[in-house]
Amino acid sequence: MDDSTKRVLVRLIRRIPSPMLKTSLCKWAHLSKEDLRLLDFTQPKCVITENLLSLCEEKRTTVKHITELEMIYIIENPNHGLWCGFQLLDAREDAPSIELTQFKEQFKTQLTELISHVSIKIKKHTDEAVWIRIAWGDNFTKPNHLKPTYAVHHLQTPYVFVTGLTGKHKPYLIQALVLATRYGSMKDAHLSGKNLFAIRDLLMRQYQQVFPTKLPKPLQEKNEVPTNPNIEKEHAENAENRLQMACEAFGNGTLPQLQKAVYQLETKFRDQSNKTLTDIEQPFRGVVEFASTNLLESLRHCVSSGIASTPVTPLLSSITQKGRNYFVITDKGD
Repeated sequence: MDDSTKRVLVRLIRRIPSPMLKTSLCKWAHLSKEDLRLLDFTQPKCVITENLLSLCEEKRTTVKHITELEMIYIIENPNHGLWCGFQLLDAREDAPSIELTQFKEQFKTQLTELISHVSIKIKKHTDEAVWIRIAWGDNFTKPNHLKPTYAVHHLQTPYVFVTGLTGKHKPYLIQALVLATRYGSMKDAHLSGKNLFAIRDLLMRQYQQVFPTKLPKPLQEKNEVPTNPNIEKEHAENAENRLQMACEAFGNGTLPQLQKAVYQLETKFRDQSNKTLTDIEQPFRGVVEFASTNLLESLRHCVSSGIASTPVTPLLSSITQKGRNYFVITDKGD
């Protein structure tokens, strides 16, 4: 192995947590069972790394082999970095019939025509997702395997999820994806987060939704003795209505673990008590961000418990209804 290949391998091994290292290496076809027996995973990670380097030197490991190991780890542990959702538009008539082999050939052909030095690896996962790893170079430099881009596309759907993509390479990726999937264009879905499965489920509506109804479900009977039947009934009805509206706005059951929602304000300042800002013609700009380990669950709880008012404002319900978590608020509307 040359020095650049060693750097890629060492960085990858350091990135994989010690408890997951053995599992990832066992799935790596480059190492045999006999090779794995030579590694003592009870040793410190620095020692394991050195032993693994020596083993890979003997087996003449290449960058191609290392990228296979990296994809094994990333596919099993995708929640690293920031994932952004995109939506393909204007599907051609033959778009639903695209198969994996056709997609791989056309994607690689399109991207290599745009950039001469680029490394592309495509792998289909068990959940039918197509994983794409791209190491970018240019006309003068080799692909940089230390900073790859990952894209995930479910065939026969118009959705793509991307991480590690720079503005410089974004047009190339979009063009290659649009042509390979037989669509007309691709737009930013304004949905991003560290949890790939959360933004996938939200954008593809793969969670339990609740639709509006005028007939709320009856409340389960409680053993508590009501102090006043009329008051208890009214409270119960209000609680049931709040829960219904909360579930209609954000979903029922387990919700996608979205971490934040961002609202960029570009509106005229309105406050008669502050003439200084009100008289300014230019829009007032600001950013409001809601953050939580599970934002949708937190918002649903706020509504159902009465902390937030009902009906739910469209500014919040649009997160699920539109499948996005970035909004620009203007005087003309979003």
